[in-house]
Amino acid sequence: MPSNNNPIICAIDTTDMYQTAQLVGQLADSVGAFKLGLEFFTANGAESVQHIAIGSQLPIFLDLKFHDIPNTVAGAIRATAGIDAFMMTVHTAGGKAMLRAAVDASMEVAAMTGKERPLIVGVTVLTSFDRDDLAATGITDTMQDQVMRLADLAQQSGLDGVVCSPHEIALLRRQCGAEFKLIVPGIRPAGSDTGDQKRVTTPQEALANGADYLVIGRPITAAPDAREAALNILRE
Repeated sequence: MPSNNNPIICAIDTTDMYQTAQLVGQLADSVGAFKLGLEFFTANGAESVQHIAIGSQLPIFLDLKFHDIPNTVAGAIRATAGIDAFMMTVHTAGGKAMLRAAVDASMEVAAMTGKERPLIVGVTVLTSFDRDDLAATGITDTMQDQVMRLADLAQQSGLDGVVCSPHEIALLRRQCGAEFKLIVPGIRPAGSDTGDQKRVTTPQEALANGADYLVIGRPITAAPDAREAALNILRE
């Protein structure tokens, strides 16, 4: 996991290997880790993820949001043993058996590789969702109630933390305690475009409320000078 006390995880959301390598080269000394997700993984595969990990010498957050039957999710996590990922995601809505299978599989990965096991964190409610989106899926509870319920399920199932929006950080920190990791996307420096994320906040507010890691993409990667943008956020 990040060892440089830098809470910024830079989200690189592209299928372009060359562009990814360029960004990694620019940002290796100004962020704490890189997040690679479905777009990059689907286009380039596991070997390219490992290539980025080796080239950057920084931890990789592999954000694939597994959600399937327990055996399939466990098998998918075991299949990542060749990737030096320090953290991976599953959907907490997959239920207790799936979540426990994911944690067990992460321990098997550690046994296979002789390395520290990857943290398994649960996605609660996507930051692109608002109350109307939640209701459209048949969930009548408030956003906060749903997030807190899923976080409790994740913690009871042995997960290391959850991915949550900035709006739930303080509530989850009180509910789940100091050791439970809170990974927070929807981070936007003051004045920046919120894009398709509806529940956002600034880096300062997120850390003050108890976030462990800040997942930041376009405010860094789409900036004219990505490194300077990351450093400006870090200074804040």
